[in-house]
Amino acid sequence: MTTAAITEVNQPTATTAVQQRRSAAPYMNPYLAGVGLGLVLLIAFITVGHGLGASGAVVSMVGAGLQTVAPAHAANSEFFRPYLGATPGGTLQTWLVLELAGIFIGGFVSAWLAGRVKRGVVGRKLGGSPRWLTAIAGGAVMGFATRLARGCTSGQGLTGGALLNVGSWAFMLALFAGAYLVAGLVRRQWT
Repeated sequence: MTTAAITEVNQPTATTAVQQRRSAAPYMNPYLAGVGLGLVLLIAFITVGHGLGASGAVVSMVGAGLQTVAPAHAANSEFFRPYLGATPGGTLQTWLVLELAGIFIGGFVSAWLAGRVKRGVVGRKLGGSPRWLTAIAGGAVMGFATRLARGCTSGQGLTGGALLNVGSWAFMLALFAGAYLVAGLVRRQWT
């Protein structure tokens, strides 16, 4: 056996490292996850008196940043004025900002416990920079749309739907219909 062959045998391969990594846990049953989300919504109403929502948190954070950079402009803005100073502890201590931080922390912990945290971009056909650019563009469109709809899917759909608001039910029906119609066009780009 030559020296090169001995070195080759002793070198760990990428497949061994992949095989040693534990496999990811299966995803939760969507019906069970829906019941869990409904219970979280109920607990939110009972404990803090508010439903769920994320777009208001983003507006609060942008308003806090604007107040830091241009306080006069923020104070004169009819859009940001209701978000500024609404909470005694400051704009960043509103319920929705704390909820959004909890979503990120809880999502990371859940993914870590399930063995799904890994470095890289998911998706075989649209990877790297195009994937990031389309995700950022889609997020910007969704952010703009949440302001037009006066709430995101969690605030408008879950909370408004639980309160039986007609506009929230119309929003959710339009959301699902639009997603169903567009899914066939973009599915092949993401998988």
